[in-house]
Amino acid sequence: MTKPTYAESAEAVVAALQTDTSKGLTASAAQTRLEQNGPNALAKGKKKTLLQRFLDQFKDFMIIVLLVAALIAGFVVHEWADAGIILAVVILNAIFGVFQESKAEEAIDALAKMATPNAHVRRDNQVVTIPSTELVTGDIVLLEAGDVVPADLRLLESANLKIEESALTGESVPVEKTVAALTADNVGIGDRTNMAFMNSNITYGRGVGVVVATGMDTEVGRIAGMINAADETTTPLQENLSQLGKSLTVMILVIAAIVFAVGLWRHAASLPEMFLTAISLAVAAIPEGLPAIVTVILALGTQKMAKRHALVRKLPAVETLGSTEIIASDKTGTLTQNKMTVEQTYYDGELHPATAGVSGDNPLMRIMNFANDTQVQEDGTMLGDPTETALVAFGQGHDFHRDTELEELPRVAEVPFDSERKLMSTIHRLPDGRYFVATKGAPDQLLKRVTQLATGQNVRPLTDTDRATILATNTGLAKQALRVLGMAYRYLDALPEQVDSDTIEQDMIFAGLVGMIDPERPEAKDAVAEAKAAGIRPMMITGDHQDTAEAIAGRLGIIEPGDDAAVITGAELDQQSDEEFAENVTKYNVYARVAPEHKVRIVNAWQKRGKVVAMTGDGVNDAPALKAADIGIGMGITGTEVSKGASDMVLADDNFSTIVVAVREGRKVFSNIQKSIQYLLSANLGEVLTLFMMTMLGWDILAPVHILWINLVTDTFPAIALGVEHTEPGIMKQKPRGRKSNFFSGGVGQAVIWQGLLEGLLTLGVYFIAITWPIHTTSAAIHADALTMAYATLGLIQLFHAFNVKSIHQSIFTVGIFRNKAFNWAILASFLLLAVTIVVPGFNGLFHVTHLDLVQWAVVLGAGVAIIVIVEIVKFIQRRLKK
Repeated sequence: MTKPTYAESAEAVVAALQTDTSKGLTASAAQTRLEQNGPNALAKGKKKTLLQRFLDQFKDFMIIVLLVAALIAGFVVHEWADAGIILAVVILNAIFGVFQESKAEEAIDALAKMATPNAHVRRDNQVVTIPSTELVTGDIVLLEAGDVVPADLRLLESANLKIEESALTGESVPVEKTVAALTADNVGIGDRTNMAFMNSNITYGRGVGVVVATGMDTEVGRIAGMINAADETTTPLQENLSQLGKSLTVMILVIAAIVFAVGLWRHAASLPEMFLTAISLAVAAIPEGLPAIVTVILALGTQKMAKRHALVRKLPAVETLGSTEIIASDKTGTLTQNKMTVEQTYYDGELHPATAGVSGDNPLMRIMNFANDTQVQEDGTMLGDPTETALVAFGQGHDFHRDTELEELPRVAEVPFDSERKLMSTIHRLPDGRYFVATKGAPDQLLKRVTQLATGQNVRPLTDTDRATILATNTGLAKQALRVLGMAYRYLDALPEQVDSDTIEQDMIFAGLVGMIDPERPEAKDAVAEAKAAGIRPMMITGDHQDTAEAIAGRLGIIEPGDDAAVITGAELDQQSDEEFAENVTKYNVYARVAPEHKVRIVNAWQKRGKVVAMTGDGVNDAPALKAADIGIGMGITGTEVSKGASDMVLADDNFSTIVVAVREGRKVFSNIQKSIQYLLSANLGEVLTLFMMTMLGWDILAPVHILWINLVTDTFPAIALGVEHTEPGIMKQKPRGRKSNFFSGGVGQAVIWQGLLEGLLTLGVYFIAITWPIHTTSAAIHADALTMAYATLGLIQLFHAFNVKSIHQSIFTVGIFRNKAFNWAILASFLLLAVTIVVPGFNGLFHVTHLDLVQWAVVLGAGVAIIVIVEIVKFIQRRLKK
């Protein structure tokens, strides 16, 4: 067949597949095709073993540097404790990463689980039930309400067949299926009304179809292939950490080499001693705690998000949210409630909001509930077509007791819905022996059978003006993306011998119109507004019709109402090349009637422009785009297991506003990581500068044990505590960082440099004071005191500086000096660990330090306070200049 299957006639498809519609395939022919094409199952993606996932954690450049540092610390410097700590940090980080990502490849498994276990087929002129995995092309499959479609089928028969395809196409209501060939070119998957797709659900009627595709050749199989082929995206956090590790390593090695060479030139120490000093400097300057600190901060962020119903499956996703610039959201079930709801009614010549209700004695209310096949379960849940359940729910919400009414006016006959006449009628016996006919359906078709009009308690002939008014009202409601049904009725004195459309649906009385829609979530509009205020561009990507998508987007504020230029369909998108689309992508905020490959294409187009893209979705059709996006966000309640498996984060409450909450948390997480990095690097730069200048000036230099102990006790606890700082005011009024920013953006890079220099200069200043105004007379005692004071200053000044870093730009008095209890305890613990090496007897010899008197301690503490004062003055000046 040269044409697409949907464009061929049913007879042509059957002939091409060499099958028989009445007898089906023979068992031998089916077995041959099964051997040739394989089972009707989805290929599973190649999974990594637990060991492979563990080893992958060590591919990061910073981790490799730390492993080298651990080996040097142990085998060269013989600081086995420091080496052990570094190794422990690296291994724990790897274990945590494996644990978080152990469920990252569940999408294909979830797709396979969705497949129906059995199928009813014709084989050898008999109807048999076989496992769906044994289906082959050419099999004749029988479908009825409640079935799951077992493969892709070209429909041969359709008796009021409706199929729910929202998980595949995004269509919010079941699709009425036909048999006739489609003549249009490039028909989108949502408009292929003569096809039934694997894993979709039969909600109404029955049908027969011939299998045209199985396994990976089905539409669901194509999605599975796209998921398998999708490359894992690197998050901005991972990119920044890798870049930071490489830059630091180069700088540290250069500085260590200079210190080593200058030290030998100045005869500051022997060659082995200078080598140990240079290596110690390199080990100390590397922020070995950074991976663990980042992991802890991210893990704490995941816990807070979980409490707000955002479940993070991959740690870096926490921070990625904070840099998100585009949120490409599915419509059905994400921005909307995925539940048809009555929004407006029209009767007595006027439109009424749903809140106004309809009185129980109004024929409109009876027709809504009588011409309806919805079944209400004991627990109150409703089974049936979403449109019909919406009508029953409307009645329940306005005190219409359907069960009681049907007991008094039982259904005695019906004229079922037919896709050609687009009407449905039920007949109910009245207490007086007459019969009430309730008819609902397409307004234009209904009006052809209406001759009278109900106005209040009166009935009068329907005029041409009335007819024009009703049609205009129908058009107006449809333009609002409402699904409109017309309602009419009549009374019969007796049932005709032949109950059909010709005898029942004639000379009817028009009762009114009902407009329904899958409404937007109440909180979604505010969430969209907050996202826009935060500089994030919300977009809608849906398989639904253009009018519906445009109306919902306008109501949510994603586009201005009536802004047609911001809306594009999948068919229109196909007409643009990748280059053209890359030029035009900024024009569009709403994509309607799209296929899975369109969603991936949209995500990729924005990523090529350097944007960080978040994609939300709940259907099978969303999975490839969820995996391709920088952060995929699945729905926990309405979402398929496929979409959850492809996601980085799952919304447990399916609430769009939860995304905004998660973005706020993500921004806080990045801000806190940035604070920790500023603290760590400025402290390490202070250490490097101190050692470098002492070497250049020919002073006694700090021993390796001094540098390593300061690095150990002042780095870890305060840096982690900075990671749990509270959210700073106005964080959601800032523009997204984007992909091009890094940890040194926003003035952090300059702050690291000048604050690190300040720490080093203050330390050198204390050393200079100690040797210029000594309290001892011997040279050895003077230098011992000076080294001890420099050692104490270098440690304490970092702890004092941690208070400055509680906010990169704002005053510590604004964010609260002692608000973070974890931070307070961390500073106290680090101070005690540092002080014990000086004041507790026995440690002096081990650390080559002396006891200090009160004056000396006052000088040390004065330097610590000085850095707070100086940094706060500079931040104040920066804020004033910015204003």
